[in-house]
Amino acid sequence: MLPGRGYNELNLGDVYESAMTLTETHVVLGAGLFGDFNPLHVNESWAKKGKFGTRIAHGYLTSNVMAAQFGMLLYGTAIAYLEHAIKFTAPVKPGDTLHVAWTVTAKEDKPKHGGGVVSFSGVCKNQDGTVVAEASAKLLVKNNG
Repeated sequence: MLPGRGYNELNLGDVYESAMTLTETHVVLGAGLFGDFNPLHVNESWAKKGKFGTRIAHGYLTSNVMAAQFGMLLYGTAIAYLEHAIKFTAPVKPGDTLHVAWTVTAKEDKPKHGGGVVSFSGVCKNQDGTVVAEASAKLLVKNNG
């Protein structure tokens, strides 16, 4: 596999997009991994009586779907994931397809690391175009070449 984008290859305004369907399996595995068995996530009968009328995915799952894109975009060039802040704006349900777009918003040279800190602004929408999360992230990334 070729290395991902280097600090020197990322430009202000660049947009990187991905999409994936969050399945029932993701929700069940997430509950086990996180130890969060809140009935809002794992009990359909209970959740039907609630505000959303069905179970919803853990916020961690939406956050991770967004963050995972950096693993592919910056494969072999990311030195550290420094910051991640997220605001959840709508529920995500099992079966929703999440469309993620990250935009490069700032770059700060860090010569001693052979690259710099890249700031991103992200948005996550479901298959209907509803914004389900907005996030920001900073990563330390080395140069390519």
